[in-house]
Amino acid sequence: MRTRSLLAAGAVALLSLPLPLPMSRPARAWDRQVDQGGRLARTHCARCHAVGRAGTSPLLAAPPFRDLHDRYPVEDLAEALAEGIRTGHPSMPEFRFDPDQAQSLIAYLKSLER
Repeated sequence: MRTRSLLAAGAVALLSLPLPLPMSRPARAWDRQVDQGGRLARTHCARCHAVGRAGTSPLLAAPPFRDLHDRYPVEDLAEALAEGIRTGHPSMPEFRFDPDQAQSLIAYLKSLER
């Protein structure tokens, strides 16, 4: 009888523990997109731009990515990134990303707005 009571008490204790909620599918997809965009930014942009939440841009004419949303809606960059962005700071090379990469880079830029 005592064993049964202990088992029941243990089960109640386990069931009362808070469980982490599984991340929803859209949130996981968003996180993957942000991660991919961060990798693209570090690979292709960090030579000139500060691509994180802190730091100065190695090239002073290149705005930090965390400030881009103050200049214009970053969503508007998606088409330019996919077609080949040719503007920006004077020494900026032309970049062309496939549409998925462009959306990932936009997701990363939007994540810096928080």
